[in-house]
Amino acid sequence: MVDEDKMHANTREFSRVDAYIPLQARLVPKDERQNIRSKVSGEAAMAEFRTLTDVEDKALSDWLTMLNTKLDAIINMLTFQREGISALPFVKVDISGAGLKFSSPEKYNHRDILELKMLLPMMPPVALYVYGEVIKVESSMNGFEIAVKFIAMDEDIRDEIVKFVFKRQREILREKRK
Repeated sequence: MVDEDKMHANTREFSRVDAYIPLQARLVPKDERQNIRSKVSGEAAMAEFRTLTDVEDKALSDWLTMLNTKLDAIINMLTFQREGISALPFVKVDISGAGLKFSSPEKYNHRDILELKMLLPMMPPVALYVYGEVIKVESSMNGFEIAVKFIAMDEDIRDEIVKFVFKRQREILREKRK
């Protein structure tokens, strides 16, 4: 008989990595499920301010770009604080562009839809609201191991997760070389 985990390991589309990230899961009620869409925190508010107009003076252009970067960081920090992202508990996860596995004191059921609020420690940090369908639930010493497959996700958001996974893999390789 073929071991199902080994079979899936050979067909994985995305690299995965273990990490500790701020994360919170919430069960999405059935009446909210038709409206789910993954997003970057503060995405709608920042959309109209994304581009600077070109300035011919190089020094002034550099200064405005630096100022814009600092303002973006402040706005992100305020958004994280307002949305409770800065207070999320750190959770050990196994993450890839396709899904996530994490420990939870709460038991979820197979096929439940979860909203996952998470902060990817990048530069700058990326706060995401992503959705996943529960595909596996196992009992553990601290509660339950929950595996979800990402759903309702644009490729831009998946790319942010993949960037984080590759960044974390580079960190792990550097640690091994020491």
